[in-house]
Amino acid sequence: MDFPVEHLTTFAAIIEEGSFEGAARRLHITPSAISQRVRAMEQRVGTVLVQRTRPVTVTAAGAVVLRAARQVQRIASDAAAELGSNDATGTLIPIVVNADSLATWFVPALARATRETGATFEVLRADETISTERLRSGAAMAALTATARAVPGCTSTRIGSDRYFAVASPEFAARHFESGVTASALATAPQLEFDRHDMFQQRFIRRVTRAGIEPPRHFIPSSAEFALAIELGMGWGMLPELQCTVGIADGRLVALGERPILMPLFWQRWKLDSPVLDGLSRVIAEEAAAALG
Repeated sequence: MDFPVEHLTTFAAIIEEGSFEGAARRLHITPSAISQRVRAMEQRVGTVLVQRTRPVTVTAAGAVVLRAARQVQRIASDAAAELGSNDATGTLIPIVVNADSLATWFVPALARATRETGATFEVLRADETISTERLRSGAAMAALTATARAVPGCTSTRIGSDRYFAVASPEFAARHFESGVTASALATAPQLEFDRHDMFQQRFIRRVTRAGIEPPRHFIPSSAEFALAIELGMGWGMLPELQCTVGIADGRLVALGERPILMPLFWQRWKLDSPVLDGLSRVIAEEAAAALG
């Protein structure tokens, strides 16, 4: 199906700006012209592409069109770079990354990728178990995910495993686990969870007890504050090795178990012949290997 390039550019702008009016301001055309282009695309496809909410959201068909629009943008930007144009870095590359990786090794990797590719990036934070939805919807060009199966139109490469340990403050451990990390202790000791998608604490509980237990829970949706809340004794929780090693060594944290829980990480990216995406993927793989072992 053939779409005019300006229609695809318009569609991407609508989603990125969150409204028809925002896209009109960016593209320096009227909101009426934006609406006409969207209607023309919807008539060509035969279905609604975007829900007129605030912010706007794509439909299933709209996600396909958005992915195509961003691929066209990426190809145009890569071509501009090869031709030495000043517009080469004009297109953001949206990437989905989980909070723990952002708090540990990913930002230095992205900084290196910026230096080596000259590209600009937009980081979208999402749990590693649901980040593939952002790829599927066209909201991202690449994602750090726990899902091995590639999203249609993407490749999936394992780049390592993050190691998580159950930890608590010494005072919390002495108060709640004086007789050991038992099922009865875990049933009453408050635990911390990042959000309602966070299942790492339950994985640790099942390993120890072989049963489902529902202890009191706090939700702290920020990686740094999550770790701080554990240190302050709000509850116990799972932290990546890169985030808890120093705390254990200097006595601010104690490990509740010796064996880590492994989370395999996969780098998924669009199947697109792009020097920038290729360079980004190479850097991420190298930095993950160095950080995660």
